[in-house]
Amino acid sequence: MLKMFFHIRAHLRWYVLGSLVFVSVVLWSIAVHENRNDIMIVSFLNVGQGNSVFIESPTGTQVIVDGGPNNNLMKEISAVLPWYDRNVDMLIISNTDQDHFDGFIPFLRKFSTNVVLEPGTTNTNEPYKILENEIANKKIPKIIARRGQIINIGGGAYLEILFPDRDVSGLATNNGSIITRLVYGDTSVLLQGDAPQVMEDYLVSLGAEKLKSTILLVGHHGSKTSTGENYVKAVSPKWAIISASSDNTYGHPNQETLDTLNKYKTIILATCTMGRITFQSNVGTSARSEHGSVNDLSEAKALDGSRLRTRTNPSAGLGLCFQKGFGEKGIFYLN
Repeated sequence: MLKMFFHIRAHLRWYVLGSLVFVSVVLWSIAVHENRNDIMIVSFLNVGQGNSVFIESPTGTQVIVDGGPNNNLMKEISAVLPWYDRNVDMLIISNTDQDHFDGFIPFLRKFSTNVVLEPGTTNTNEPYKILENEIANKKIPKIIARRGQIINIGGGAYLEILFPDRDVSGLATNNGSIITRLVYGDTSVLLQGDAPQVMEDYLVSLGAEKLKSTILLVGHHGSKTSTGENYVKAVSPKWAIISASSDNTYGHPNQETLDTLNKYKTIILATCTMGRITFQSNVGTSARSEHGSVNDLSEAKALDGSRLRTRTNPSAGLGLCFQKGFGEKGIFYLN
């Protein structure tokens, strides 16, 4: 022990210098992450057969919409949260089915959140009881979503609740899904949980102009029960994201869904083939992919009219998620 003490004293300046370098690197990495340059980030996480969307506003407010199934969210979270960040400002459960909330159970055992937004539908299954107990034990406030609510997440970005517009405790879980529109400048993202076509048509009847969005998270993982033609026409998305697993047994996405999106020349991206899909929105930034060329590329216009290289839509045959080799992880920039 005495020998070690004299060794440390003899080399103290080097230990101090090493510690200063380490602290400097840590502080630099934090500063780089916190310098957001007015960028909003939306990541469609690769959680398999379910949904999970990470949102970070230009001021750093963080929201996760849905937790996906099983433990898959925990496998993805380190890709979007820095190592020192253990709190997310809001969790949104769009649908009380297990493929939308299950991942929040292990998440809340390691991370904290300030508030949980729920649709108000009921689920008496044991996993949902476990989640509700986690929320109650941590004394996390809960809010029931209602049409007209505006959630300001900073820097000019906000979430607008489009549905539910009533008490949905008596509705089927899919019909009572939270439908919300994320807005930042000219970029907007429509998230609809598992809302079926009957609810899509209802929203169109309330005002199609409220639905127009840059990006659509396709309802119910691409099932034919969602993504009706009148709805897609009203939303008029440039991009459609399908969140599903490559080995799902439901045939998601359904070919009818793909055909409807193709009819309106929507660019289709899927987590089952591309993995995590991230969009960044910042005024003055061209739209491009960070990951270079991929197969079957064509050109499409970015929001400002500049050119963006992206993937062509699938033409026919088996569902998109079963077309092997179709996809690559990508980060896309919008302005």
